[in-house]
Amino acid sequence: MYQKHMKGWMQHLDFMALDLLALLIAFFFSYFFRHGGKNPFVVPLYRNMAVFLLSADIILMLLTAPFENILKRNRFTEFPAMVRHGLMVFLLGMLYLFTIQGGEEYSRLTMYLMGGMYLLLGYAFRLLRRNYLRHREGKTAMLVLTCASQAEKLVKTLRQNNYGLYRLAGVVLLDQEEAEGEYAGVPVVASAKNAAAYSQKAWVDEVFVHAPEELNPLWEPLVQDWLEMGVTVHLNLERLVEEPSRKQMVEKVGGYTTLTTSMNNATPLQAFMKRAMDIAGGLVGCLITGLLVIVVGPLIYLNSPGPIFFAQERIGLNGKRFKMYKFRSMYLDAEERKKELMSQNKLGSDLMFKLDFDPRIIGNRIAPDGTRKTGIGQFIRSTSIDEFPQFFNVLKGDMSLVGTRPPLISEFDAYEQHHRARMSVKPGITGMWQVSGRSEITDFEEVVRLDTQYINNWSLWLDIKILFKTVGAVLKKEGSM
Repeated sequence: MYQKHMKGWMQHLDFMALDLLALLIAFFFSYFFRHGGKNPFVVPLYRNMAVFLLSADIILMLLTAPFENILKRNRFTEFPAMVRHGLMVFLLGMLYLFTIQGGEEYSRLTMYLMGGMYLLLGYAFRLLRRNYLRHREGKTAMLVLTCASQAEKLVKTLRQNNYGLYRLAGVVLLDQEEAEGEYAGVPVVASAKNAAAYSQKAWVDEVFVHAPEELNPLWEPLVQDWLEMGVTVHLNLERLVEEPSRKQMVEKVGGYTTLTTSMNNATPLQAFMKRAMDIAGGLVGCLITGLLVIVVGPLIYLNSPGPIFFAQERIGLNGKRFKMYKFRSMYLDAEERKKELMSQNKLGSDLMFKLDFDPRIIGNRIAPDGTRKTGIGQFIRSTSIDEFPQFFNVLKGDMSLVGTRPPLISEFDAYEQHHRARMSVKPGITGMWQVSGRSEITDFEEVVRLDTQYINNWSLWLDIKILFKTVGAVLKKEGSM
């Protein structure tokens, strides 16, 4: 869905933060050198200038996108790009001083020193960050679908034009029965007959399709399978396929012009805004979590000695594994006792697990007269307090504020092909089915339908509506307790 643009804008955010840091350092040290170690932020004119310069820099970066294709630029083409951007910031600063008539009070030497230092620091930061991204392993796992005669050249071309964007996770060969061998260091992981099954279990973000026309009967069904799973498919335009019900765009991937098909897509600005919402919400949520630890932590420990937090491996975007954090609401042997309770699972399958009354929760017990007693564990679950540590996952980028709930590994292993579409977006703390009466929904297919509906109709406004509904639902539960 929007993860492709999200990845690009996450990289842009890194460069933006480094550019702002370079500007701030240049501003501080230019004043320091000129005025003998004094603090510039105690002087109203200089403090206001700092706020203006940082604001102007942010607006310029949003409007001019100076980091677009930065991974494809070399150090010689990057320097004039930095000069253009730095000059615009400098001129806006001069215009600001002229407008407020503060030029006489503001040191010209300080301004020139700041401009020069900003130019050098900004350029250095860009090169360091760009080189780091180029040489690290790409985060987007791409599967290559082709035939044996074209595999070597295709893999080399994709790798040569990769620019740190992709990790070539494997090759699928259409014209071989067995998955064996490797091409340019990339292993063959599947053949046509088991490619869909491999993609269900492995971490696959995107697929690049490049195969001869005579093999159309083999790859066309696979494309349909991947699209049903929610995997983004890049199709070499020489191998055109019509998908009117899907979102399609023409773009460059690894030096090839492709037709990219996915369940949905977002503009770079929408992807940026969603991540910005996540960062803002994550910061607030982490602050609240810190306060909750003071109250909830001792209560958890007193009722069940052991760790206050619970970390569990979950399945995230396109099958990527990550550790999700919660306040511990269950006894330490909860996972072992789960097997004994599977017969009472309301959903009646291995796809999700839910009980009317879960004895594994801290404080839950059945009295001799049959009365059900609850404690701190049920309280923090009912009020969703146990979910607050997940705001750290949101800040890390493993999760989003709004998305689909991340399944356990055992649940994910039991998924059918169409269930995997849920994993085509980042998992969220809340989502469509959570605000649609999650306690009443016991059919997993209905959960999948709601999650797929969210993905196909995603917008920032939809996220905002779900967040408001989530807050309303939590407050309603607290009021009824």
